[in-house]
Amino acid sequence: MLEAYIKERLREKEILLMTHIVVGYPDLKTSGDIVKAMVDAGVDLIELQIPFSEPIADGPVIEAANQQALSGGITVEPSLNFAAGAAKAHGIPFLIMSYYNILFRFGVERFASALHKARLAGAIVPDLPPEEGAEYLESMRNRGLDPVMLYAPTTPDERMRLIAEKASGFVYCVARKGVTGLDTAFGAEISEYLARARRATSLPLAVGFGIKDREDVSFLKGKAEIAIIGSEMIRVANERGAAGVGARLKEIVA
Repeated sequence: MLEAYIKERLREKEILLMTHIVVGYPDLKTSGDIVKAMVDAGVDLIELQIPFSEPIADGPVIEAANQQALSGGITVEPSLNFAAGAAKAHGIPFLIMSYYNILFRFGVERFASALHKARLAGAIVPDLPPEEGAEYLESMRNRGLDPVMLYAPTTPDERMRLIAEKASGFVYCVARKGVTGLDTAFGAEISEYLARARRATSLPLAVGFGIKDREDVSFLKGKAEIAIIGSEMIRVANERGAAGVGARLKEIVA
């Protein structure tokens, strides 16, 4: 289970790093090269996004990557096959990130079965509230998979506790309102938000949206267990390819 893995890794590191790619962007081979570069650079978990035409939580960088991957013919099946290959090749946990429309069309039970068969660790479905996720939560847990749930800065304390009851693995703390890829001011407001999150759950906290450099990651030490870098990885891949992604991550984790 993810929670046990995270706690074990934290014996060696102050904070873990999770990165994000859109499967098939810019193509499947390069996606594989980027994953390898990330693993070689020392990341602890990787989030694999299934391309979708309306990624409502994502900003322009990840949205454009989704559109290009879809134009290249990357659908659910190739994405899951890619994920299975990545999990087999590399010794860290991989999670699927997707929107609920994909699960609904693919079949929730079938989706969970595919993740289990691919030896993935869990999934992140940002647009599925816990009140409407009973089938998904049961399907995941029946297969030993972690359904990661989300907090936002606007989530009230009582709702944080409700979400924590449904989540497992870790809780994904969205660092600010809005979509991915925009600048985030890491300061007192985020510190207080993460303190509220810590009071609401004993699960590890992962923070994403706007994390770009070593300073952002350092700010989160002692406040969260995982820093998530997404849009920045795609920007670097656009400019410098897989090798550039690896070099950038080594700068961040140094």
